Amino acid sequence: MKRPFYLVICLAFIPAMAFSQFLTIAPEGGNKEASVTEKIGLTDVTVHYNRPGVKGREGKIWGQLIPVGFTNLGFGSSKSSPWRAGANENTTIEFTNDVKIEGQALPAGKYGFFVAYDPQECTLIFSKNAHSWGAYYYDPKEDALRVKVKPAPLDKSVEWLKYEFLDQTESAATIALEWEKLVIPFKVETDYINDQVASFRQELRTEKGFTWEGWNQAALWCAQRKVNLDQALLWADSATSAGFGGDRSFAAYSTKAMVLQQLGRGAEGDALVKKAMPLATMIELHQYGRALLQQKKQKEALDVFKQNYQQHPGEFTTLMGLTRGYSANGDYKSALKYANQALALAPDPANKAFIQRMIGTLNEGKDIN
Repeated sequence: MKRPFYLVICLAFIPAMAFSQFLTIAPEGGNKEASVTEKIGLTDVTVHYNRPGVKGREGKIWGQLIPVGFTNLGFGSSKSSPWRAGANENTTIEFTNDVKIEGQALPAGKYGFFVAYDPQECTLIFSKNAHSWGAYYYDPKEDALRVKVKPAPLDKSVEWLKYEFLDQTESAATIALEWEKLVIPFKVETDYINDQVASFRQELRTEKGFTWEGWNQAALWCAQRKVNLDQALLWADSATSAGFGGDRSFAAYSTKAMVLQQLGRGAEGDALVKKAMPLATMIELHQYGRALLQQKKQKEALDVFKQNYQQHPGEFTTLMGLTRGYSANGDYKSALKYANQALALAPDPANKAFIQRMIGTLNEGKDIN
């Protein structure tokens, strides 16, 4: 039995239609898909967006192509939509920890990101809906946060819209939307201290908590920042215990002493370090002496440098220690003596030049520290 001609034709097109669904094509209009991820503190921040180009429309972007405020796009369920802060799909921004945006709290998560443009003050919208296309289905009931920021002019035109991370610190950064001759910036802050302490608590329950180094690292970090000190002391106790192997480590004891110092128990910490000094290497003793100098404990530092020299005489490091120790205590004559001995043992030209400058300072009767 012969098949109808139209059926043969239809069947012939089925494979082509099926395969055409999987072809990759460039976005319409040549807009570029992009993403940028940076870490702020311990928080990963990812912006995923499409980059429209100016394409000869200078002066016609802001207030024209990107209208002021909210508009009816003529499609979808929204009758009052902000700009999708990019092109094609809606822009999304994701935070792996809780953050603050312009001082306002925003929980960890992935958000649709929109902008209601205004030349005086833009409204930034973080929507719980991060999956719809563009702003056609924007619903203000899904807003997680709105903040207002001031746009600013740019000196040079940016052809392709981009997001940059600026003014970065240990716990904050400014994310800047830049396009044509305008930038819309907003500040992101993380609770770096609490995030890091929480991370320590979690990691010390893994294999990282089976050695003294992990406990010591957590305690030292807290001591250096003067935070979480009561728990840091417990971590230092673990670091110096025989069970974790730190009972033979000068570094572990010096960390515990630092925590005790921050807790107002300095005498107890000093006694602990003195007891642990026989465990220290030459470099560890030198670093401890330098730390005492930073604490303005000049006499105690000199005693440590002297002990280090007695154990390791004639070494470049211990000669430098005595130079710094005597200088800190105002004995420039003795400091010069050891500085000249250290000069002869300088391991490279950079160190030699550095010591020569120190000698010049000492000859002027000034402290080198």
